[in-house]
Amino acid sequence: MPIAIVTGASTGIGRAAALDLARHGYDIALADLPGVSVAEVANHPDAAGRRMLPVELDLRSEASIAACIASVAAGLGGMDVLVNNAGTTLRRQATEVTWAEWDGLMNVNLKGHYFMSTHFARWCIGQGRPGSIVSTASTHGLTGIAMQSVYGISKGGIIQMTRMLAVEWARQGIRVNAVAPATVLTPSRNATLSAEPARLQMMLDRLPQGRFPTAEDIAAAIRFLAGPDAAAVTGHILPVDAGLLAV
Repeated sequence: MPIAIVTGASTGIGRAAALDLARHGYDIALADLPGVSVAEVANHPDAAGRRMLPVELDLRSEASIAACIASVAAGLGGMDVLVNNAGTTLRRQATEVTWAEWDGLMNVNLKGHYFMSTHFARWCIGQGRPGSIVSTASTHGLTGIAMQSVYGISKGGIIQMTRMLAVEWARQGIRVNAVAPATVLTPSRNATLSAEPARLQMMLDRLPQGRFPTAEDIAAAIRFLAGPDAAAVTGHILPVDAGLLAV
């Protein structure tokens, strides 16, 4: 059975991706921060019959990344797919962003994803084994929006990282792709936006379909890019955006 690592697996898109992959026959390494429980995902009915391995991962630490890869190799016997999903956000005027805030976000959203990808690829190449990486980018990495400069820049970096690594590793059989969601009303996002109904309506009005994409929509796109149906797809950025980029 194929084996996938999903980062940020406890909630939101990561949770949806882990459960979607499990439903479709993948064993899953559920990677999240130390102290963050993934028990609800591991014990979910959709994961029945699948091996679900909790793994601690702090993307701000290369030692933690290396330990995560080693734990998955030992605990599940290998790995075929990496879903680079964990991330953080920052809503702030560009002129108000501090040096520390920039580093804190970039260390997770871009630097951490880069080194998670290289450690995964190094393991695959060392084993002579193909692999697939799917990262969560964002429409913020493809368009401009106020108050989200650092977050958008980090996601733009993920988009270019995807293209660069796809070319570099194509002959080693490692495919590298990304999804670019519009706003998804994950529990944390919904809690924030529910206090700002005018902003929520403005964001909804930008979407031609008149709805926000769901975490399950994003999970289905991740599964497609990760799996054999996308065997000839690499270096691709797949927007899942309810039509946002079409206007």
